[in-house]
Amino acid sequence: MNTIPSYLTLNGRKGLVVGLADEHSIAYGFAREARAQGADLVATCLNDKAYQAVAPLTRTLDIPLLTCNVEIPGELETAVALAVERLGHLDFVVHSIAWAPLSDLHGSVIDSTSPGFARAMEVSCHSFARLAKLCTPHMNEGGSFITMSYLGADEAVPHYGLMGPVKAALESLVRYMALELGRNNIRVHAVSPGPIPTRAASGIQAFDELLASAQKKAPLGRLVTLEEIARLSTFLCSEAASGMTGQTIYVDAGRHAVA
Repeated sequence: MNTIPSYLTLNGRKGLVVGLADEHSIAYGFAREARAQGADLVATCLNDKAYQAVAPLTRTLDIPLLTCNVEIPGELETAVALAVERLGHLDFVVHSIAWAPLSDLHGSVIDSTSPGFARAMEVSCHSFARLAKLCTPHMNEGGSFITMSYLGADEAVPHYGLMGPVKAALESLVRYMALELGRNNIRVHAVSPGPIPTRAASGIQAFDELLASAQKKAPLGRLVTLEEIARLSTFLCSEAASGMTGQTIYVDAGRHAVA
């Protein structure tokens, strides 16, 4: 009888997933796959309104759900403390939140406001560093941090605007966190999916055009799925990826590899 090696699954491992929004969100896709592999999870969503949409999903997966708005002082700290209280320790953390004011996101980068740029950086980038600082003390046996990026961090993608520089900063943050946390046997990665129709992506202007362009240019001739993003992310949280850290890894049907 064939069995799956333990290092290829998350069986018995404990994790925090930040940023569930609905059944189409990358965080939910990850949570569903991680639970199927035997992980114990705690998840967060933005606020009480999001809780009403997400709670039925997490209830089905038997995942405790918390609210956490990283812009409200103390909420991230409380979420991590409650997750650790429930799980005992952490083996992996998935950060899947990104936001920018629409007025700044839809305008030219040179027209972006300082407050809008700063808020986008705080929510989408610096919150990952804050999360790592809070969670690292609870990763005594090592672990993994994963965040979500996009091709617009490396290339100027029409209509992606302000989020391009923000995601570029996030990918740089991944490398520095990997350098600093490696001594604790903690690995850090950015997963860079191709565009998929999530609630966060709906704020990007001409998003349908971006989807069509990605599908046309991708060597596989299609978009990727939530399941494919989740499988890569769970792999990076497993012991199968124990020798890897500090990378941005694409799951975009090969779109990043072509001009």
